[in-house]
Amino acid sequence: MSAVLVIEDDDRIRLSLVLALEDEGYEATGAPTAEEGIAAQRRRPADTVLVDLMLPGIDGFECIRQLRRADDVPIVVISARDDTHDIVAALEAGADDYLVKPVAVKELTARLRALRRRARATSADEVPVLRFGDLEISPEAGEVRLRGAAVAVTRTEFQLLCELAEHPGRVLSRQQLLQRVWGYDGGDERLVDVHVGRLRQKIEDGEGLPRHLVTVRGLGYKLQR
Repeated sequence: MSAVLVIEDDDRIRLSLVLALEDEGYEATGAPTAEEGIAAQRRRPADTVLVDLMLPGIDGFECIRQLRRADDVPIVVISARDDTHDIVAALEAGADDYLVKPVAVKELTARLRALRRRARATSADEVPVLRFGDLEISPEAGEVRLRGAAVAVTRTEFQLLCELAEHPGRVLSRQQLLQRVWGYDGGDERLVDVHVGRLRQKIEDGEGLPRHLVTVRGLGYKLQR
């Protein structure tokens, strides 16, 4: 049974999500504030956390940042705010996915199943260290190193990087990456763009054009040696 924590200040929405998730076979609990949700996650970590953005006290963005600093638990935003700026800001804060209210339970559980598949996914046995100049990726160890120093990446960032690394020099479209990394047949391509941007901040020098993670205009992304 997978455990889900719902951080939502609206009592009606929180309760309906908890009950709906329980009906789908999840162990679901709720928290009305970010502070209570963060404390609950520290006491008894859930497998996935759902976060509303408009929370009293600490808002959803800061809640995501604090959760992300603690571990790499998958985080899904569920919010009535559908502005591109809010979606990108939530993803940049560390969210893995974003759903706009009202949320259909079937869509939510499909996203949760995809997150679980990604969490369980492992690379093939005896996959060697993948090297791209001064960038090293160890699929089995779950490690990324740049010039010998460890790079802290989230689970989603690591899986995105591994997917590109396993096809060196080959362009993968945003839709291909959504399917292979997120497990979605179609979806919001901003998920890919924001995660690529976060990866670049960690594995590129920040001076001039990217050397490793390259955009091929109109086609997608590739990782090059």
